[in-house]
Formats: sequence, structure tokens, C-alpha cells
Amino acid sequence: MSCEKKLAVEEIFGEYVFNKSVMEQSLSKRAFKILNETIESGAPLDASIADEVASAMKAWAVSKGATHYTHWFQPMTGITAEKHDAFISPKSNGTVILEFSGKELIKGEPDASSFPSGGLRETAKARGYTCWDCTSPAFVKEGTLCIPTAFYSYTGEILDKKAPLLRSVEVLSKQALRILRASGNKTSKRVIATVGPEQEYFIVNSELFEKRLDLMLTGRTLFGAKPPKGQELEDQYFGALKTKISAYMQDLGRELWKLGITAKTKHNEVAPAQHELAIIFDPASMAADHNLLVMELMKKVAERHGLTCLLHEKPFAGVNGSGKHLNWSMATDDGINLLDPGTKPAENLLFLVFLASVVKAIDEYASLLRLSVASAGNDHRLGANEAPPAIISMFVGEELESVIEAFVSGDTYKDAGRLKTNLGVPSLPVITHDATDRNRTSPFAFTGNKFEFRMCGSSANVAEPCFVLNTIVAKTLSEAADVLEKAKSFRPAALALVKEYLAKHKKIIFNGNNYSEEWVKEAEKRGLPNIGNTVLAIRELISEKNMSVLEEMGVLDEKEIESRYEILLENYSKTINIEALTLVDISERQLLPSILGYALKLSSISSAAGSRTAKTCLDKINAQADLMYDRLEALKAAVKAAEGKDAFETALNYREKVVAAMGALREVIDQTEPMIPADVWPVPVYSDLLFRI
Repeated sequence: MSCEKKLAVEEIFGEYVFNKSVMEQSLSKRAFKILNETIESGAPLDASIADEVASAMKAWAVSKGATHYTHWFQPMTGITAEKHDAFISPKSNGTVILEFSGKELIKGEPDASSFPSGGLRETAKARGYTCWDCTSPAFVKEGTLCIPTAFYSYTGEILDKKAPLLRSVEVLSKQALRILRASGNKTSKRVIATVGPEQEYFIVNSELFEKRLDLMLTGRTLFGAKPPKGQELEDQYFGALKTKISAYMQDLGRELWKLGITAKTKHNEVAPAQHELAIIFDPASMAADHNLLVMELMKKVAERHGLTCLLHEKPFAGVNGSGKHLNWSMATDDGINLLDPGTKPAENLLFLVFLASVVKAIDEYASLLRLSVASAGNDHRLGANEAPPAIISMFVGEELESVIEAFVSGDTYKDAGRLKTNLGVPSLPVITHDATDRNRTSPFAFTGNKFEFRMCGSSANVAEPCFVLNTIVAKTLSEAADVLEKAKSFRPAALALVKEYLAKHKKIIFNGNNYSEEWVKEAEKRGLPNIGNTVLAIRELISEKNMSVLEEMGVLDEKEIESRYEILLENYSKTINIEALTLVDISERQLLPSILGYALKLSSISSAAGSRTAKTCLDKINAQADLMYDRLEALKAAVKAAEGKDAFETALNYREKVVAAMGALREVIDQTEPMIPADVWPVPVYSDLLFRI
């Protein structure tokens, strides 16, 4: 065991972040005040302080070992992007000095045509810009000063996932403040969307990972027979950490803390080799940045330990996949949680106005919220009795449901009080129950003073569901504010509004088992949309209603919406195409040759010894090889015929024909795998990947 003294958490936390404490020490009082007002209240950035901030930021970064800087942004590729420039500037005498100007801090220029743009940019019109997002602090990573930025085209259209989130944060704050002002609140200056993501992931042995081309190229296993043991004993969940996993998690936690990321909870998840990490709430923009860093560091730190981190939603069939639960709330700058019901929710009128507005938003824009979590990977997970179904509904718990029913019916709400449990052991305390149980089957569940949106996939950028959620709630708050601002008295107007919203939209509330077939039928009766796959979900983006809310709230304009529509469809088609071609490659170059080689060996044994067993095995394997070949050819034909007249038809062909052909080929591969000896089968099997850490 190493005797090296490790610094305490509080000493390393935020060590590589240009946070407010560092800003205050590094900047003049004037510059710090101006910059802090921009960060805290959304005031316009004063460019006159840019050079001072840049100089201070550079000096601090160099002290942390940085030699380069980069504008760190989030293009529509699904990952982050960075172009590194050195701080050095040559002098006439052959030496260099370190420089970093305000202009370089505020604005960068990557090549916009080389990123997905959905037709907004042509190769011959390549200029794009990144601009500094000072609401999310700069940080040093691997010797480079990383400056969070938004990314947009030469003609002004946004090309990233960060800018819509920033726009949605502003519009949500504006509309929520209108409600607060109407209620008599004159002190709160800003409303902040807060987000705390829970990140699920798998860890496998790197040596085994590198022998699976499907894992390397697609992030998931495209075939694999069910192992003798899976998750049926439920012994993995919250189980004691394996030594290697514990060391990895400790290392990861310290790296995250250095970047000011509040990694709080870590544990084993349900499936073998599956784990989870949760961070404490941040403002939405910062939470999105932090989650991207969490995913990046999960992978990099794993490499140090001879491990590989898998962030795909469904790396392994037959065991639970991975999601990313978004804990979302709204809070004022002076500490009021607008979704905290307090001890008497039936009497907390302001809470009820915000709750009713959220209920209305989720009901009216369910299809847009469903789209925000749509991906090829998430299609394997949603509705698979391990994650919420594709039907959007809300869980509010028994107490709030009773409050809602009382409001709608006009009856007086009667508080039943909180249940207390005495376990009959004198040394154990009497426990008072929370106001609401948890419903892990619900897509959008109220959990005490926040909502947990459970549909997001593990590989997703949380900026997308966050900006949609912020936008649709801002829309319903704006409608509520239009009514309340005109009212002579807030209380009667608010009571009437809450009753109207809840009566009309309570159909979205369901506290039962979302996994059940009965709920699917009930949801259909209620008129709730059931959008079963990503391609159909993407189409919802260009519906008149959904385009209207995004445009009206100023989050995306028509060109930007159409661009995203094309990008999402193309990304889906390309993802499935890569998976299909990978499965073809492995089947032709690894699996079939191994199967046929073993068949040849059996044939010689059968001929030489006259073995009935060998002949029986040979006949079965030959039949499987023939079937595998036929389905392989069918898959190749499906890929070849997938191109349609437009992006939607192409994506639909991939969904309905190529995915089906892949499934048919996988079926025969998985049937054949147990017939082939372990030393002949050319790739690691599920038992190896899930249990050999």
C-alpha cells in the first residue's frame, strides 16, 4: 500500500477550475464585478474587461501546467470538440512570449463545414465561430485551458447543443419571474434551471474489449448468447465493489473533484459489470458541461486501470441497459426552490402554480420531450421492462395526487398525515415516511422537490432534454403569467388557473406500473402518444405545434429546426449502417470461418471414427452455418436497398428493414455460439465480458 499522502478532498476540489474564488483573486474589483454580474444575472458581457480576464486566465492556467488553450464546444456530433492553440507568440530575436488576448478568449473560428449542419453550411462556405460562455467556468485539462463556448455559423445559425440550452435557460428565467412578480415577489432577480444527472455505465476488461470489433466500433455487442448467469439473483445491485472497480471509482472521483464536479454517489447497478455515478445539482448549462466531462473522464481513467468504460444504452442483450436520470428543478437566485411543496402542499399556492404549469407542459408537448431522448441506442432500452416506456407520463405520488383531485373536484383536501414505521427493535429509530414513494417505472417522476426525467440514454448530451424541458415549461409559464398579470387579485386567479390546468391535463398523471400492458391500453384511451422508435420521434420535431413553441420561445428558429431534423435522421441512418456493416464484417471474417473450420474438423472425426455424435453435431452446425449465410446475405441486401428518396425514408428503411435483418442474423449467431468450443469461438463471450474484470 502506498504511503504517499493524498490531499484532502477540500484541498483538491476545483483545483483546475477558473472559478469565482480564483476570478476574485486574479481580477480587479471592477472586472470581477462586471463578470460576476454576467454570470449571476445574465447581464450583457462587457467586452472592455476581456483583455484583463484573458490575461488573468492565462497566468492562472500556466501556473497549472497549461501550454495551450482551446474553445471547448459541443457540435451536433454527439461529442465535444476542441482545437488547441499554444499561448506562445514569437519575438524578433528568436524567442517567444506567452500571450492570450481578450479577442482570443471571446471568439474562435473552427471549420463549420466539417461538422454536421443539416444543410446550413456548404464545404465552400466553411466559416464558423465559437463564442465564450462565461456562465460555465474555464478549466485546465491535460495541459490545456478549456474555455466553454457556443458554436454558430457565419450566417448566425447555431450549430451546437449548448446554445439552445443557454437560450432556454434565459427564457425559463424570464417567464418564471413574471409569475413571481405577479405573486408579489419583488426580491428574486433570476430563476435558475438546476440539473443533477445520474450516469450509468458498464466497465469491462480492456483486453477482452479489444477482441470485440462490435464493441470497439459501435459501443455495443451485436451478438452474444445469454450467459449461464445474468442479473437474475439481483446480487450486483448495491453489492460490495470489486477491488479493481473500487480503485477505479476512487481515481475517477478525485479527477472529477479537481475539475469542480461534485461527484457524490457511486454504486453497483443492477446488471453485472454495471455501475452508476451521480453528481449534485448544478445550473443547467454547467451541469451539461460537467456531465460531458464525467463521460470523458470515465473512459480515460478506466484506461489507466486496464479497463474500458461503455456508455452505450444497451451494450449487452438480456441484462439491463444504461440510462441517465435527469433530476430537474427551478430555483431563484435567493434560494427559493419553486418545486418544493413544503409541509402543506395544498396551501402552497405558488408551488401549485408551477406544478400545474409543468403538468400542462408535459401533457401538451409529450412528443417533443420524447424526441429529446430519442437515439438508436435508446431504442433498445425504452420500454424493455428496465426503463420507462416510450409513453410519456408523470408520477406525482399519493399525496399530490390527492391534492390535485381535491382541486379539480372542489373538495377540501384532508391531510392523512405521514406514515411512521416501528420495526419492533428498541435500538432502531421510528422512521417517518416521505410524502411520496418512488416510482422507478415512471418517465417523469416527482421525487419530493424536483422531477426525475428517467428516459434519457446514458450516451446522450443532457443539454438536449434540458433545453426542451426548459422551453416547454417556459411556454406554459408564459401563458399562466398572461392571465395572472391581468388579474385584480393573485390568489383567486391563481386558484382558478391551477384548477383549469389540472382538470384539463391530469390525464398525463399515472402513479401505477408503467411497465404493464394495462398501462399501454389505458394510455391509448387517454390519448397519450406512444412513439415507439427514434425515426418516428424525430418526425415530431417538424410538427407545427413543436416548431411553434421552439420558435416562439426563441430557442430555435425555423432553419435551425430543419437543420436538426436532417442531422438527427442522418445520424440515425449512419449509426445503423455502421452497426450493420460491422456485423457483416465480423460474420464474414471471424464467425463463419471459425464455424466452418470446426465443421471440417467434426467431419474428419465422423469419417475416421464413424462417430454418431460427431455426425449429429456436424449436421446441426452445417444447418446453422447455411442459415447464417442466408441471413448474412439478406442483411447485405437490406443495407444496399436502404437509401430512400429523402432522409426520413432512408432512416425508416434502416429502422424497419436493416434493424430487422440484423436481428435475424443475430438470432442464428446466438443459437450457434453454444455449439462451438470455447477455444474455437473467435471472440470473448458474455460470461467473459460481464464477469472477468
